[in-house]
Amino acid sequence: MSDSESGWRRCLSVFSRIVQRHWLTALRIRDRLRMSEESFHLILAGGVGLLGGLIQLVYNVCNQVLQIVLLGGNGDILALAKQMPPWLRIVTPMMGGLGAGLVLHVGLRMVGTGGLKNLLEVIVAGDGRLRLRPALVNAASSLLSISSGASIGREGLVIQLSASLASRLGQIAQWPPYRLRMLVACGAASGLAAGYNAPIAGAVFAAQVVLGNFAMNQFAPVVFSSVIATMVSRSFSDMGQWYEVPSFHFNSLRQLPWFMLLGGISGILGAWFLSLLRWSENAFGNSRLPIYLRLSLAGLVVGLIAVPFPQVWGNGYGATNEILGLKENPQILPILLGLFTAKLLATVVTVGSGTVGGVFTPTLFLGAAAGSVFGASLHLLHLGTNLPIGIFALVGMAGVLAATTHSPLLAMITAFELSLNYSLMPALMLASVISALVGSRFHRDSIYTATLRHKGADSPSDTERLGGATSQRIGDFMQDPVPPLRENASFRQIADRFLGGSNNFLPVVDGDGVLVGVVALQDMKEHLQPGAELRGIIASDVMRPPPRCVTPDQKIADALPILIASELRNVPVVNSRRQGKLIGRVARAELLALMSESLSPTHLK
Repeated sequence: MSDSESGWRRCLSVFSRIVQRHWLTALRIRDRLRMSEESFHLILAGGVGLLGGLIQLVYNVCNQVLQIVLLGGNGDILALAKQMPPWLRIVTPMMGGLGAGLVLHVGLRMVGTGGLKNLLEVIVAGDGRLRLRPALVNAASSLLSISSGASIGREGLVIQLSASLASRLGQIAQWPPYRLRMLVACGAASGLAAGYNAPIAGAVFAAQVVLGNFAMNQFAPVVFSSVIATMVSRSFSDMGQWYEVPSFHFNSLRQLPWFMLLGGISGILGAWFLSLLRWSENAFGNSRLPIYLRLSLAGLVVGLIAVPFPQVWGNGYGATNEILGLKENPQILPILLGLFTAKLLATVVTVGSGTVGGVFTPTLFLGAAAGSVFGASLHLLHLGTNLPIGIFALVGMAGVLAATTHSPLLAMITAFELSLNYSLMPALMLASVISALVGSRFHRDSIYTATLRHKGADSPSDTERLGGATSQRIGDFMQDPVPPLRENASFRQIADRFLGGSNNFLPVVDGDGVLVGVVALQDMKEHLQPGAELRGIIASDVMRPPPRCVTPDQKIADALPILIASELRNVPVVNSRRQGKLIGRVARAELLALMSESLSPTHLK
């Protein structure tokens, strides 16, 4: 053996001893340097925030261009409406509604309407998959409606588009459902934050309304997304303070009962508003008119109302500032009552007709008008004269918003961020909580969860999600379903599926994707005689009835009896018990192990 070979062997021996002695340390160092999933989610959330801010910028540019084309100028839509002759106030929203309806009618026929489109629906009853092309069609229709004076908010456009684009990027990357749902929530947060220059409100909206969960692993990404979106939006336009309200320092309990009363009234108004929206939707739906005629009819109604009340045009931002700046005089009460009634009717008709958009800002307008009516009425009765009417307007905004969203935290934070007036927080907090309680008493569903309830899915509840294993949802662990068989699948196809995979049970679905049964491997034994595949046996001949399934919105603790009783390794997940569409699966052993660990004495100490 040469000296060089002997030297190499000694070096290898020393290196081998070093590796054997320190390999555990090296693995620990590698694990610490490896990016955690939480860090990766923050990076994704930052990217979604950037998208949300840019979408808001694109919306602003497109809106200004359309206003120049349709209205002859750009800027505040209320100022433009006041400059128009009465006949043009009627024709413009009517033609805008016709155009927006045609975009929906033609566009959705071209791209299809399949899949889930509601943000809460893809979180609670879905796998986080939003389709981008229908979202683009809806965005084009919404932009046309908003730019032509429809009584609708712009936040729906930005939120839906941000969430859909984030979801689509996640689908391209083939990420699992829990990550897609996180991206959808970040898109919602960035859209609201960028649109209203309100990062806290955007994060709270996504966490409480969309996710129904303030667990840190989900709250941190939506906060990060909101902040990035807000800063991108501020880089291109200085939105500043939305509403100016006089400061007032609360220093006596005697000042608060009026706001408790206003909270109760706001709760009743919010519930009534939601009922009117549902009634309007049903009325337009029963009319059987095509969508373009419904939107055109709604535009005509808005135009007729705008002749005496141009304030009904648009989302109500400019009109709300007018209300907040009204000087007290004997004629103020009928003016405010007229504005409230006009905007309520215009918004109910617009939303009920199927116009795409949000109702966030119109709701704030209704709250401001209702609060001002309440304050002006008190002053006429020589009560609460030391409290400016503008304070009642801002508190009314928070109250009606809390009643319609069933989220007092979102309402009080939104009112604060839009006014930047911290001195009014005691009144905002009190009225928002009371209004949400009263509103939920008179109307079970919020404006965002009514669709879910109609489809048989339960809405997320913040009080039900404590962040622990027992309060996590099935949807947090849902994976893609075991590829199902069709009812008419042949014996050969069934056999090939069993031979080519490791599953002992295969789900069977009908043409609509509804789970109708399962085929068990052991049930195939009696058909394994020679030539069995030639006897025309199909899946419906050998399948068992559908097993008990779980839904994405179920807490793991609630689904535990189903998991324990199931003999399936992969328990099917359906969108709702009423529809029964197969959308995923959960690993039974994984969830049982998680529950066992969470209930162990070590974790219960």
